[in-house]
Amino acid sequence: MNTHSQRADHGGAAATNPGRWWLAPALLVLTAMLAAACGGGDDGSSGGSTGEGEDASPVSGGELVYGLEAANSGGWCLPEAQLAISGIMVAKQIYDTLTIPNAEAEFVPFLAESVEPNEDHTVWTIKLRDGVVFHDGSPLTAEVVKNNIDAWRGEYPGRTTLLLRFAYSPVQAVEVVDDLTLTVTTSLPWPSFPSYLYYQGRVGIMGQAQLDDPDGCDENLIGTGPFEKQEWVQNDHFTAVRNAEYWLTDDEGTQLPYLDQVEFRPYPETDSRVNALLTGGIQAMHTSSASSAEALEAAADAGEVKLYESGEYPEVSYGLLNTSVPPFDNPTARQAAAAAVDREELQTIINLGRYPTASGPFGPGEMGYLEDTGFPEHDPDLARELVAQYQEETGEELEFTFTVQNTTEVMATAQLIKEQAADVGVTVNIEPVEQATLITKAIAGDFQALSFRNHAGGDPDNQYIWWYEGSPTNFGRIADPEVNRLLDEGRAESDPARRTEIYEELNRRFASEVYDIWLNWTVWSIGTATDVYGIIDTPLPGGGEAFPGLADGHSLAGTWISQ
Repeated sequence: MNTHSQRADHGGAAATNPGRWWLAPALLVLTAMLAAACGGGDDGSSGGSTGEGEDASPVSGGELVYGLEAANSGGWCLPEAQLAISGIMVAKQIYDTLTIPNAEAEFVPFLAESVEPNEDHTVWTIKLRDGVVFHDGSPLTAEVVKNNIDAWRGEYPGRTTLLLRFAYSPVQAVEVVDDLTLTVTTSLPWPSFPSYLYYQGRVGIMGQAQLDDPDGCDENLIGTGPFEKQEWVQNDHFTAVRNAEYWLTDDEGTQLPYLDQVEFRPYPETDSRVNALLTGGIQAMHTSSASSAEALEAAADAGEVKLYESGEYPEVSYGLLNTSVPPFDNPTARQAAAAAVDREELQTIINLGRYPTASGPFGPGEMGYLEDTGFPEHDPDLARELVAQYQEETGEELEFTFTVQNTTEVMATAQLIKEQAADVGVTVNIEPVEQATLITKAIAGDFQALSFRNHAGGDPDNQYIWWYEGSPTNFGRIADPEVNRLLDEGRAESDPARRTEIYEELNRRFASEVYDIWLNWTVWSIGTATDVYGIIDTPLPGGGEAFPGLADGHSLAGTWISQ
């Protein structure tokens, strides 16, 4: 099944695969949450081409305004940043990562020329591309890369990483071999280490001057990426201009990027974002909203915009439960909540019938996916019995506060869940907050249930920090030795078949313990003006097709506008 498709103003348009999250992405270093209908048409992933099945040739020049789902208020000092997808979108234009996923979700060298392990995957040799320079003219060297990696793991003076430290805790030492070569030694076999040199686009390599900036690391951005920062006005716009010294070329040898300038503007309300595209205020936008996807689809069918959609390697939308505080420290309360929520009704009313219900954190096609994990089905009678059991066990009514992002669709979802819960005797109090506040509450554990979207596909070991006991990003405060064991085994295992078994077992464990209320898998949609091309083309060095997933944003290095 091909879960990404494209609609445009030409005859090769394909079927729809829209998707949506109803929860704020809290994935910072962190976060941020289908299988879509099979569709024909061009898959839009040929590196260096238009990516849209058209014969037009790329041209250089032009300015693109891109509508984001939210603002990023914390800046881009990457070891310390708290980036959701909108922040990652900007980061991908400014910084390059050492590796990058290809169409098969294999992590191949990007800013690095090669990444090679020793026999037991405990020593990794990274060779860098020669001649790459940062935006300030300084060269990319092994010393700068070492300092970045040390900053990620909390071992670089002047940089205090809050969340990445745990992710890179297996790294024991980083050593420079020569100007373009370094080694990374880990405390255990770590076959998936190359995926952590990309890490959902959150660990681009910063220039030494930015890394050492004591006061302006968050806003004085220096990368090697296709664009360099010109201006950032918080909550209004971020403007970047073409990097004239960018190292990457397209398949014809033309230097990238094609665009002279990109400007990102936040539009938290999805209707406003769509209207801005349809009226020409912006030339591109992303969304995971069902209603926005419907509007963009209609406009694409009318030839007013182009639409690219991908449900591959999806995030999952879910209710994140805090298992360290009442009521969800009690398994009976978690089971009652799962049985109370009519997820099919949610998909019909909120998601317009467009998205299949999720069975767990791993989406279709990903390692660990199971069609049936054993997650509890909607059962009002069972929910009422469990509510009564909880009251008998605790002497308390089953009541909780549901913290959600304060957008129209998320609030509508929360209201429907509140009504479903009331039907079985559960009281839900809705707490609407801004996205930044939601992220802060997740980190602090200041919630009972939280709207969330996370766990985009690629390598399942990237989910380690979200569930391992003691991790600062284990927002659900899961303390389960069995979950820890499976995460450790999956991390150290190199055999794909055995890894698949481990992550399937982990999937079942989540279902049986109901650590989260899984809702649906996400499809991201990107709408553009009809003269915008190559919107999802990130050419890979040496050829190969680009990664089709959009849950972690995308580069604009291969985007161009017809003149």
